[in-house]
Amino acid sequence: MPEIHEKDRILNSAEDKFLSQGFSKVTVDELAADLGMSKKTIYKFFPSKEDIMRAIMRMIMKRIERQVTTIVESDQPFEQKFTEFLGMLARLTSRIGKQFQKDIKRHMPELEREMETFRREKVFGKLIPLFQQAKAEGFLREDLNVEIFMLVFTNAVQGIMTPSVLAMHSFSAEEAFRQIFRVLFEGILTNDARQRFNFFTPSQGRL
Repeated sequence: MPEIHEKDRILNSAEDKFLSQGFSKVTVDELAADLGMSKKTIYKFFPSKEDIMRAIMRMIMKRIERQVTTIVESDQPFEQKFTEFLGMLARLTSRIGKQFQKDIKRHMPELEREMETFRREKVFGKLIPLFQQAKAEGFLREDLNVEIFMLVFTNAVQGIMTPSVLAMHSFSAEEAFRQIFRVLFEGILTNDARQRFNFFTPSQGRL
């Protein structure tokens, strides 16, 4: 299946470049040179750079959804699940540069909206059982209404963690995530939970 292999090679090569440099700064000539293939071959699979960008983000979203499902549905205690979830988010956000955020806002607003819907429905929409587990295991205060907290949490993330907002500020996507978690979660954890482990130093590595 040589054609599938070539398509995957294009996406894998472009992924890091687009996320870190922004797709407006990366030319098809550069991609072709890195891959050792002709521009004609790239255009056979993707008529434009925007098509490459859409395919990359949909590939990443499918990857994230699989990982979130695996984490939430595992038999692990909340502490381990949530550490893995934060690590996954940190690895992704640390790869996203400012130029990428500006490019999505300026050139592909429809993709930004698709990403926001995905995050709301496929990521945070699956976390209510996780926080119900956390409450049952004594990590969260007994007076916490999990559904209300999830609404607050989701709206905070949706309001800040978008290319449109991040492009206007100096803080990185990773720093924004860390601050959101710190502000919200330190208010709902029990004293014992705060001392048991640190949610805010996830393991490093590629998403």
